[in-house]
Formats: sequence, structure tokens, C-alpha cells
Amino acid sequence: MAYDPGHETLLREDMGEALGPRVAELSERRMFGGLCFMLNGNMLCGVHKRGLMYRVGKDNADRALALEGAQPMAFTGRPMGGMIELYEDDLDRDATRQGLMALALDFVDALPPK
Repeated sequence: MAYDPGHETLLREDMGEALGPRVAELSERRMFGGLCFMLNGNMLCGVHKRGLMYRVGKDNADRALALEGAQPMAFTGRPMGGMIELYEDDLDRDATRQGLMALALDFVDALPPK
């Protein structure tokens, strides 16, 4: 497996808290060597071998990076605009995970469904 299943469980718990009954609207897709969660067809967040990733959008990126432990996502060595990572050493930061999930939901909820 390309990622730690415990990280997936943690992310699922966070999504359940943030989305409530809307969690049933999520779908899953294998991407980036991990598992991504889609809301209305748009990527919301995911898990990969280094930790968790969140799609917060370029307008929310500075707010996201102000959260302790948050890093720009750069799989290829170049930052991916609007994508934020939380590495496995920082996954115990509940407030950071909750903040990143809130920013990701704010961004994705504003997108048209696919």
C-alpha cells in the first residue's frame, strides 16, 4: 500500500466531523499514489505516503500555510498552487487538520459540481 491506512482513518474521521451527513456525498479516486476524496466531483482532500493533502485553492493558501505544520504540496519539486500537505510528523495537530479541512470545504463548496 502506498500510504498508511491509519492516516486514511484519521482523514475519514475528520471528514465525518466536518461534513456531517454530507459525508455520503463523497466519492473516492486513486490519485497521486494515494487516495483522494471528491465532493460533487471535485477533489477535496486525500492521503498519500507522506501524509495528508488538502485542496484549499490559491486564495486560501496563505491562510492554510499559517497553520502549524502545513506545507505547500510539491510532489515534483514545484509547488502545486492551492494544494497543501500535512506531513506524517504533524498529523497529531488536530487544530491544523480541522483548519485545513475547513479551508478545503470553503474552496470546494464554491466550485460547480462535475
